[in-house]
Amino acid sequence: MGTEQKMGMTTDQEYEQDREYLARRARRRKRWEQERKRRARRAFCIKAFLCLCAAGVIIAVCVKRAGRAMEEVVEENPVSAVAESESAGAETLPEQAEEAARDAVETDGQEEQEKQEEPQSYRFESTADTVKIDDEGVISSYAILIDADADTIVAEKNAKDRISPASMTKVLTILVAAEAIDEEQLEDTFVMTREITDYAYVNDCSSVGFQDEERVKVRDLFYGAILASGGDAAVGLATYAAGSHEAFVDRMNQKLEELGIAESAHFTNCVGIYDENHYCTVYDMAVIMKAAMQNEWCRKVLSEHTYTTTPTAEHPEGIEISNWFLRRIEDKDTGGLVVGGKTGYVVQSGNCAVSYEECADGRAYICVTADSTSGWRCIYDHVEIYNQYIPNGKQKAETASSEPKFSNAEKYQKSC
Repeated sequence: MGTEQKMGMTTDQEYEQDREYLARRARRRKRWEQERKRRARRAFCIKAFLCLCAAGVIIAVCVKRAGRAMEEVVEENPVSAVAESESAGAETLPEQAEEAARDAVETDGQEEQEKQEEPQSYRFESTADTVKIDDEGVISSYAILIDADADTIVAEKNAKDRISPASMTKVLTILVAAEAIDEEQLEDTFVMTREITDYAYVNDCSSVGFQDEERVKVRDLFYGAILASGGDAAVGLATYAAGSHEAFVDRMNQKLEELGIAESAHFTNCVGIYDENHYCTVYDMAVIMKAAMQNEWCRKVLSEHTYTTTPTAEHPEGIEISNWFLRRIEDKDTGGLVVGGKTGYVVQSGNCAVSYEECADGRAYICVTADSTSGWRCIYDHVEIYNQYIPNGKQKAETASSEPKFSNAEKYQKSC
């Protein structure tokens, strides 16, 4: 929603910028992969240790049960107990060990099932440490910063006031679609119709550039809806998932009920086109973003910086699209790594965005802003909020001038 800003430059400048960007990205990816492997090794060691402890507990339980059984037999018939112990002693321990192991597995299975049946929390609470965002560096009229691990509001500014979410709507669009579409269906094709392309054109939507009758991969519709903020991709995805745009919007509002925010949020389209009945709050958008980032496929789409659609007869080389929010914020020092994001713009909302940041210590934060004055100003609002309101952020901001400068990805290697 809202046409993305274009960078005016010559072909040579574009080539040089892209080459530098790819080089920086390769270095960041390498550091990210090293950190990921380190964490994986650590997690493996912890799991191995816990497995050994569990095995020791099971063996101890088996031995204890065997001892009690023998004591009971001896008390009832001391003579026969000696004979039975010689013939059956070797069999008793393995059988009881097997039984204990089976009981342990069943218990773990029941606990896991109960855990899965418990509804996921999508409610964020204010605490004594919650502060009001009053920094002059934050231009947006509405803002919220969430600790996604503790489900608490770190800082807020008019967080429960109604806004127009503009293209941030598409975060919910891909979430609802992802829950309706199986992984193998991502390779299906969807035939783009004139009705869909006209809808995007008439409503002045951003567009991936798909043409009438073009056969588009379903996975490309997901990426097109987020990276290019394509109205054509979003409506195509909705039509594929639910049969029609209208039926899909009904599912979106059902999802709002599941997330517990239907009283303050209601959507009338899957794109983000302004409508007085299409609204939510920045708090609601943080809830939607958390749910989307917990969906593996949505997280992948929201985290992609660049993507090229599958070649078609109309586009033999595919269409290259970018998530400009991620590409522009990645070199900014936010104290962590912004791994997902989506922008939006309509006149009634101003420039708005939702982003998801991870710190090296494992904590995750969600930032949502609305009613900023420009696309770049919106990005700087997120940078300011992450730096000023994440715990210890102010101290870091004050000492940043005396420390070596790091990019967003390099800073990720340091603790928040």
